[in-house]
Amino acid sequence: MARSRYGFLDQDICPYFITTTTVNWIPLLSNPEIASILLDSLRFLIESQRITLFAYVVMENHMHLIAASADLSREIAKFKSFTARKSIDYYLERKKRFILDQLAFHKLKHKKDRPYQFWQEGSHPQRMENAAMMKQKVDYIHANPVRRGYVGFPEHWRYSSAGSYVGMQSLVPVSMDW
Repeated sequence: MARSRYGFLDQDICPYFITTTTVNWIPLLSNPEIASILLDSLRFLIESQRITLFAYVVMENHMHLIAASADLSREIAKFKSFTARKSIDYYLERKKRFILDQLAFHKLKHKKDRPYQFWQEGSHPQRMENAAMMKQKVDYIHANPVRRGYVGFPEHWRYSSAGSYVGMQSLVPVSMDW
């Protein structure tokens, strides 16, 4: 596996900008049921005080978030594992052969312990060094659906924390104390 200059620092509780992408960029997250699996999982991590979430957006084939935790690498790995299992179960229960065939075809060869792969490996974490960097990444996350042409204003995207930043309620609560 290739090495990257991006990674989590040990014992670092600073916020990190994280991107996680579906295997081969398949647009699986555009399904509201799959998006709900992700959002429910984020809410669980927040409610159980395993992460602090500062911003998020779920797009059709990837999600961005800014989060902090005592062991963020472990929490993100568990999040990806759980949401992959739940999402694959969703497709298996509904006999969505076309999608399952894609998840099997694009599975990395060394992943011998499973028939399907939902997420690409890695999460490309970037440590938020200061408030200016944090603001830039929050704005970047919230502008994602606007740049894609899905909405005219960030707060109109249902699967984002942008609403929270303008006094509206988002589907997942975020901390704006940074």
